[in-house]
Amino acid sequence: MSFWSALFGRRAEPAKTADPVEYKGFIIRAAPYKNNGHYQTAGTIEREIGGVRKEHRFIRADAYAGYDDAVTFTVNKARQIIDLQGDKIFDQTRT
Repeated sequence: MSFWSALFGRRAEPAKTADPVEYKGFIIRAAPYKNNGHYQTAGTIEREIGGVRKEHRFIRADAYAGYDDAVTFTVNKARQIIDLQGDKIFDQTRT
């Protein structure tokens, strides 16, 4: 255990990635992680563009008591992001 982990405690557990979900040509990988006793909404949205695999990672403040509920919400949130932004989520110049 590192000095900082021992000093401040370790609150988050590594994410367990759920099975990928395809949506409108994108691949959603929900990976909620346990944080302070709840599962934090987190995942990635991937797509191949011009032969290059692009990835957008996201974390939201929403947290759930159960892993399955967190996965369901994460996938729904990713679908919403895709519907609103499409390929623009991969732009580096977004603000």
